[in-house]
Amino acid sequence: MFLPLVDVFGDDETTSLFSEESYVAVWLEVERALGRVQARLGIIPAEAAAAIDRAAVPGAVDLAALRERSLVVGYPILPLLEQIERASPEAARHVHWGATTQDIMDTGLALLVGRALDRIEALACGFGDELARTAEEHRTTVMPGRTHAQPAVPITFGGKAAVWLAELTRHVERLRAARKRAVVVQLFGAAGTAAALGPRSRDVRREVAAELGLGTVDVPWHTARDGLAEVAFVLAALASTCGKLAREVVDLSRPEIGEVREEGGDLRGASSTMPQKANPIGSEAIVGLSLLAAQYAGTMLPAMHAAHERAAGEWQAEWDAVPLVCATAAGAVAGAQRVLAGLSVFPARMRANLSVEGGAIMAEAAMMAIALTGGRADAHALVSEASSFARREELTLREALERTLSPEVLAAMPPLDRVLDPSSYLGESDAIVAVALAAWEPVRRDAGAERSRP
Repeated sequence: MFLPLVDVFGDDETTSLFSEESYVAVWLEVERALGRVQARLGIIPAEAAAAIDRAAVPGAVDLAALRERSLVVGYPILPLLEQIERASPEAARHVHWGATTQDIMDTGLALLVGRALDRIEALACGFGDELARTAEEHRTTVMPGRTHAQPAVPITFGGKAAVWLAELTRHVERLRAARKRAVVVQLFGAAGTAAALGPRSRDVRREVAAELGLGTVDVPWHTARDGLAEVAFVLAALASTCGKLAREVVDLSRPEIGEVREEGGDLRGASSTMPQKANPIGSEAIVGLSLLAAQYAGTMLPAMHAAHERAAGEWQAEWDAVPLVCATAAGAVAGAQRVLAGLSVFPARMRANLSVEGGAIMAEAAMMAIALTGGRADAHALVSEASSFARREELTLREALERTLSPEVLAAMPPLDRVLDPSSYLGESDAIVAVALAAWEPVRRDAGAERSRP
């Protein structure tokens, strides 16, 4: 199946992690680790573990036959064991000793999810660095703040980027926490008691986890899928943040706003029929990927309904949902970094847009200046009246204030030049950038150390 959005606009390194070959490779990796650990603990002969090491390798697996037999059995592990056993009678006696199908598949999935989260975190750190650069570069670039899609009060583009950066910082912290709960071994046998693994089952589980670089748990999670659901929802939230940024780029790049623009060149964003077009195609792809991530993550809630000690269909839904939420989230993050890195920002247009509606964006500033002596409620009424007068008569806010306010009120206010200067009404904008940058620095600095831990 060709998935146009994921396959073209996704992250190749993440999608390749969930190929058929990758799944088979991690299942075999788990079987080999299990054999080696059991041999060290004296549970199976050392010769058997060596035979498993030789036979349980990807090159010995017939993928077409595995697929055909999986359709009959319902799961791929028994057919995989059949191929190992045919290749090595010596391995056949002890391979998969005490384990069950879901042990191997869940532990293999934990390996793949861990690797995907490492990749996504690396992408997120690159994206975060771009956000930090943007916030620093534009910390004094004044632009209209918008509420309900309408001009509100002045902000800075750096302050806007700082909000995105703070959100991303929290997502990276959530990813690390979720990773610790989800990237763990599953070796508990048929119904979660680990009876078939014998009296040293806990030792086996812990050593297999160490061998594979996974975390260890002593309570089975065959039907406790909250760890994977948490990962899916954190990834969907991360993708949604990217989608929000992309939506802003789409909106702010509209010619009638014109405050930013995606990189151009060689028919980028071109139309097949309208030669003037330069559509924000990078941002559009991010929005689409973020929508898909949310949908795939949503599958994980009903999948948590799995009853008794083994699921009857809910687990199978995860087989597609988990890889797809990883792939769409990775694509969204990688795309967001690309868009931001190539983004053109137009400070002059941002400042010009502050004058839309005759500079009415400074109405709150005028109200607060009047309120210092006249009280907020009366000031609100006066500036509201002036704003309506300005719209009706097609005047600037300054002209309307000068015509509607009494000389006494005007005299009690600071000078209108200062009151109506957008650069003088930015509040904590600079401090917000500083706080976001300071919070991001230790998170990005710890990235390598975090990814090296189980």
